[in-house]
Amino acid sequence: MNEPEFTRHPTEIFGYPFTNKDSAVQAKRDQQFCPFLNGECKKPRKSQPEVKIGVCTLGYKGKFLEKITPVIVCPHRFEEQAVYDTLKELYFGDLPDSYQIRWASEVSCGVAGSIDFVAAKMKGKEIEDFLCVEFQAAGTTGTPWPAVIDFKQTGHFQKETYKYGINWAGFNRFLAISTYSSLSSIPSACLLS
Repeated sequence: MNEPEFTRHPTEIFGYPFTNKDSAVQAKRDQQFCPFLNGECKKPRKSQPEVKIGVCTLGYKGKFLEKITPVIVCPHRFEEQAVYDTLKELYFGDLPDSYQIRWASEVSCGVAGSIDFVAAKMKGKEIEDFLCVEFQAAGTTGTPWPAVIDFKQTGHFQKETYKYGINWAGFNRFLAISTYSSLSSIPSACLLS
């Protein structure tokens, strides 16, 4: 299958590529279903909280990219088994059969907030090592909502480009603050249950 040509529009809507027009996929989009959460999308429109935006990735070409490329704008887009398997392999390597990796989500760190995921390397009931994982998706300037409306109403995009950008400064700032807050609280506040 050939890679679709991306323009400046959403490249995934409610977890599926914009090129997927299958009736079962369309029914899930109509239900605002997110396959990564296995439930309703959690990204509401500010003016209509019951309406979910549903944009997972956006086509974008910054100064550092040669062509328009999908950029993840929803952190739940990272919640795929391949991501967890890669993290496990890179951080823990090959494990003997006597070990297992257990994942916990939204691990509380008291007043510092929570950590998205913690992977615990366990032998029996003992934690021997752990990995804290924070997923950070890019934010937007402007909104891709007009593109979503066009897609919902006609099944395709009416324009080749829509007015939104990627907030790289906010992305870097939030990631640094989130990482610092999480790391500074790990020794004293985090408990894996």
